[in-house]
Amino acid sequence: MYQIIQPIHSYLAYLTLILLAYATINGISGVGKEKAFEEKHLKVNKFALIATHTMFLLGILLLFTSPIAQSAFADMKAAMKDKTLRLYAVEHPTINLIAVILVTVGNARVKRAVGNGKKFKQTMIFFGLALVLILSRIPWFAWFD
Repeated sequence: MYQIIQPIHSYLAYLTLILLAYATINGISGVGKEKAFEEKHLKVNKFALIATHTMFLLGILLLFTSPIAQSAFADMKAAMKDKTLRLYAVEHPTINLIAVILVTVGNARVKRAVGNGKKFKQTMIFFGLALVLILSRIPWFAWFD
């Protein structure tokens, strides 16, 4: 199962990052302008939300099937001293959970916000923070193997 889920998780990461970046850029471009927050902006946010949640669900499956995570869970004391094992078993899942929460809360706040400026600002803040968090905990060394 790991051999199936891991490549999907990796390739979907590109799409997720693109959608989060696009939503963040939409938010930045609309803040302080008299630009209308349209249905297309909501759709970008919704697709970013779906991609982020899908990535997280696949990541949870990987957490239970990955040989790297399994070796970390076998001896957590040793894993915490190894930066690669700590990244895969603790930092990456924890920070990405926070990012998923930010995207979810941000999407809900955008829907409830009154006024175009507030909708763009909520998108910029929540989706932008989620993007930064995700980028901070990507195992970049594994992406270019």
